[in-house]
Amino acid sequence: MINVLILGGTSEASALACAISKRGIAAIFSYAGRVKAPKAQPLPTRVGGFGGAEGLAAFITQQRITHIVDATHPFASQMSLNVLAAARQTGVPAIALTRPAWRRGAHDDWQHVASIEAAASALEGPPQRVLLAIGRMHLAAFTARPQHHYVLRLVDAPTAPQPLAHFTTTVDRGPFTLEGDLALLKHQRIERIVCKNAGGDGARAKLDAARALGVPVIMVDRPQLPARLEVHGVDEVLAWLDDSRR
Repeated sequence: MINVLILGGTSEASALACAISKRGIAAIFSYAGRVKAPKAQPLPTRVGGFGGAEGLAAFITQQRITHIVDATHPFASQMSLNVLAAARQTGVPAIALTRPAWRRGAHDDWQHVASIEAAASALEGPPQRVLLAIGRMHLAAFTARPQHHYVLRLVDAPTAPQPLAHFTTTVDRGPFTLEGDLALLKHQRIERIVCKNAGGDGARAKLDAARALGVPVIMVDRPQLPARLEVHGVDEVLAWLDDSRR
């Protein structure tokens, strides 16, 4: 009997959960717990960490998991490394469901950097209004460039003081639209954007809006991971599960 562990937090993970539920496949959905009100899923759901690769391996064994789907955010590299390690330890097969990375077009003004810290370093120069579309976990890195006014786009309203000297917060949850992001960039007078290469359609609108308005983008490239079985569609995961039944 198949029993799937879906490590979620992305729209792709939610789509997979719906597809698996409709098929009547046994599965557990896991959230990392970084969002206050995570989207409800049609599967038994747990929230929180596992305690590293060892804890994840123990959970897989205890719950008699037969298949692991890593559908976490492309920048959740430690979780993805834990999945690979736990899969090796338990012998349970794993697959990654991830979004193709965004690619720069002919009229995009992107500066690629390797890390959040490198993104902050790239913001040298005179004061600007900068949209930080990177989540709340990495804001402290930008204290190194205090001359800018930062516009923070966050999923949840902050409950603690922010480390930045000059900032405005906008609380919103994707998927975003081109019209909405054009309005945001114009209203906030954004002169530069910092974002992670998350890929997918839900957050791409800011890049299309930046292109239309001529706003330069500092693009944080994805972390490098070891070779793994990786697909980009729910149907491909379902086909992988079907193959295991044969």
